[in-house]
Amino acid sequence: MADIDKALPNTLTTIQVPGQAEVEQAIQEDAQQSQSPDVEIKQTEDGGAEISFDPSIASQEGGQDHYANLADFLDDSLLGEIGSTLQEQYTDYKSSRQDWEKTYVNGLDLLGFNYKTRTQPFRNASGVTHPVLAESVTQFQSQAYKELLPADGPVRTQIVGVIDRQKEEQSERVRDFMNYQIMNVMKEYEPEFDQMLFYLPLSGSTFKKVYYDAMLGRAVSKFIPADDLIVPYTATSLEDAEAIIHVLKISENDLKKQQVSGFYKDVDLGEPPLQQNEIEKKQLELQGIRVSKQADVYTLLECHVNLDIEGFEDRDQNGEPTGIKLPYVVTIEEGSREVLAI
Repeated sequence: MADIDKALPNTLTTIQVPGQAEVEQAIQEDAQQSQSPDVEIKQTEDGGAEISFDPSIASQEGGQDHYANLADFLDDSLLGEIGSTLQEQYTDYKSSRQDWEKTYVNGLDLLGFNYKTRTQPFRNASGVTHPVLAESVTQFQSQAYKELLPADGPVRTQIVGVIDRQKEEQSERVRDFMNYQIMNVMKEYEPEFDQMLFYLPLSGSTFKKVYYDAMLGRAVSKFIPADDLIVPYTATSLEDAEAIIHVLKISENDLKKQQVSGFYKDVDLGEPPLQQNEIEKKQLELQGIRVSKQADVYTLLECHVNLDIEGFEDRDQNGEPTGIKLPYVVTIEEGSREVLAI
């Protein structure tokens, strides 16, 4: 074995520590070199930095919040254009399914739930409606209810992969908690589900809308009738539809609550228009309800659409607008065409 001796150098290297001024200058130079059109860097008093990845959006007050209501920050002329366009789409989609609506209204008459005084062929003539349609509807409702909403709850769990004791216990906890949420916490789930099963065989399609209600502080599951969900008549599925419009009925007091909370834009909508479509009128007749005067109820159109909004465009790596439309949920009031939320 050979010993290797290496002498240490006798010279010392002096390292100079830069002062505060040199550090700040280096940070500024580095920021100027690396800054791109869609990145903005600002220094703070404590020596840190704030980085904005899209100055055009951040410059709009509140626009950087993903859940902000953009209707509070956009120009009124742009909001008016969006409202008119969506209102025209709603009218076109509505008129394209008039034949379905007429058939649906005539089918509700065949249930025979409502007694009518006849004048033909003579006054007070008797009439008979065969109960086969009503019987079929109620049988479907009862059988589907029994299968889909059993006494121990509708939620079932399935373990994917290797099954062990720990996973089984976890699946049981998930099942029990979800059943508790649906059957105990979400008070509207069971009656809304039962009502949905009645209208499903009549209209051919029904929908469920599950969302978080900030006012209630919990998840909500609502039944949406087919006549309240407007899509292009040529759409084969909701995924293929270029727009989905949910027609909402809301009282003046509930609308004011949403405006005060900031969920909807606080604008004066005036008096709600007196309107009622044929399907609503027929459904109320079947329930034995006759509305003599319209209550203070507004009709909102919640439009799930793709839009290219000025100031919030989709941009490429160079910061240039691509023209690609982005998904938004736009809520407008039908009578005034006012945009309440984006």
